[in-house]
Amino acid sequence: MRNPRRAPNAPFQDAGGRWRTIAEFRGKVVLVNFWATWCAPCRREMPALDRLQRAYGGRGFVVLALSLDRTGRRAVEPFYREIGLNSLDMYFDPGGRAQRAFGISLFPTSVLIDARGRVVGRLEGPAEWMAPEARALIRHYLRKRR
Repeated sequence: MRNPRRAPNAPFQDAGGRWRTIAEFRGKVVLVNFWATWCAPCRREMPALDRLQRAYGGRGFVVLALSLDRTGRRAVEPFYREIGLNSLDMYFDPGGRAQRAFGISLFPTSVLIDARGRVVGRLEGPAEWMAPEARALIRHYLRKRR
């Protein structure tokens, strides 16, 4: 994106029910993925996001897989177990406040936020996050955070 804008700071919940915001992740490169268990392309994309978190998480990078399921953890937890997601933390958007703040209308949609809290990329639709081009993009923004 040519003129990155500050990422919206709408609240969302973590697995423990604690309210969080994107601002809490400042200093990290953040890939926010808006998804739902009822969305077939989202379901196919989640294992790649899990592998991406495993590969780069903890090195100044985090995947925020933000579920839009109305029943939150009751829908997401069994899904994570069913497909063996071990690296992604669970996050929820009850009421869709983050979804509206980011202007999300298609699922999945991923938003890349740099370490300064600016939206630097957006992709509507699924992606293969472990493809060389996707990993190169993440590494590029990780280098820029130093």
